[in-house]
Amino acid sequence: MQRNIRLRSEIVMKMREFLIRSHGFVDIETPTLFRRTPGGAQEFVVPTRMPGKFYSLVQSPQQFKQLLMVGGFDRYFQIARCYRDEGTKSDRQPEFTQVDIEMSFTTKENIQRLIEGLLNHVWPEDMGNLPIPFPEMSYKDAMENYGVDKPDTRFGNLLQDITDLAKANEISRIFHSSQIADFAAIAIVFKNSAALISKTAEDSLLASAKMTTNKTQLAFVLIRMEDGGKWKSSLAKKLTQETMNSVGDRLGVSAGDAILLGLGPRESLVPSMGKIRLEVANHLETRGVKLRSNSNNFLWVVDFPLFLPSEELDGGPLQSAHHPFTAPHPDDEHLLRSSPLDVRGLHYDLVLNGSEIGGGSIRIHQSELQEYVLKEILQEDPTNLHHLLKALRCGAPPHGGIALGLDRLMSILCDANSIRDVIAFPKSLDGKDLMSGAPSSISQKEKEMYHIGTVNNNRS
Repeated sequence: MQRNIRLRSEIVMKMREFLIRSHGFVDIETPTLFRRTPGGAQEFVVPTRMPGKFYSLVQSPQQFKQLLMVGGFDRYFQIARCYRDEGTKSDRQPEFTQVDIEMSFTTKENIQRLIEGLLNHVWPEDMGNLPIPFPEMSYKDAMENYGVDKPDTRFGNLLQDITDLAKANEISRIFHSSQIADFAAIAIVFKNSAALISKTAEDSLLASAKMTTNKTQLAFVLIRMEDGGKWKSSLAKKLTQETMNSVGDRLGVSAGDAILLGLGPRESLVPSMGKIRLEVANHLETRGVKLRSNSNNFLWVVDFPLFLPSEELDGGPLQSAHHPFTAPHPDDEHLLRSSPLDVRGLHYDLVLNGSEIGGGSIRIHQSELQEYVLKEILQEDPTNLHHLLKALRCGAPPHGGIALGLDRLMSILCDANSIRDVIAFPKSLDGKDLMSGAPSSISQKEKEMYHIGTVNNNRS
């Protein structure tokens, strides 16, 4: 822990040196007590002594850094504290730290080159040199080949689409493909791995893949290849040898290989296959198989959709894929009013070894366009952002930025299992401070001071 915290301090110092001394950035602190932000993550609410009035802790300094661009600070950064009232994981906790950056009159490429230079400057010497520039992959290619928008490119075993084969033989009939909208069949091959996946491990992996989504039309099958192109699988008895040969030939498999086959609606199948790809890789590596390379694989993922369908069952308003301030791709802006789901955003994520360590975008700098996105597409009340819209109307320079997740970056640099190993006073997995017992109760007198009540056993 001492080593981790000291390395973190050294890297933050080098980041400040690079940004301020070498590139003319200004380090500006912004408030953490603010107001509710439309869209995005769930925020922490802070009561005040004014009846019915609450602050929200900021999810990020997003609006502030855009306002700074309007105010003439063309190069801003901050080691920023951020807060999100969400479930915790090994790479997430309620409060976290971002390296927050914004520039005026910039492009996606300018920001990418700046971040590559920044990381190269702070990278520990004993971890080797960084290959600059980092490769770039479209969101579409990432999902089609890896099943996730933050692909781990240290190993292959890509998703292979065999939908056409499945529809052309009895697989289609067995899995009722005609009754499934956008039916897909996707396979992943693991060479020489059939004997390394026990029946118990198989059941666990397939069950885990299905838990990725609440869709009930998904089916997963593990196939162990035997001599003569025969399959050892629950599916084998239902298929002709001709069908098994055609699938095997397409996938290029041989005896001893394992095939993971998934079938169902494409939208839910692809992320499930992305998850199972990682879980099988983890399982095989515990069995001594070396799949992942020792290199640090950075990757820019670009051309994300600007909007996503509503998660509500009754079809609510669209959601921002990144955040409501992301600018549309100029080649797609004409589709904004007629077909918003087909619009790409000027959004870019930085991925390291399958973990997202940064994300940013070029911003909307026109007040009319920003108000249209909020009101007509996201169906948010634009008065919640009157301050930003007013600033944009005053004349805002084109601008964009990025935020690096300092905790995630440090956990990878320190080879830690959790970001809690690189934070001096971390919260537990359920968001508690085990040292002090926070969050804790307050007295009835304090509740009255802040004009709040609490609910216990359905009684206030």
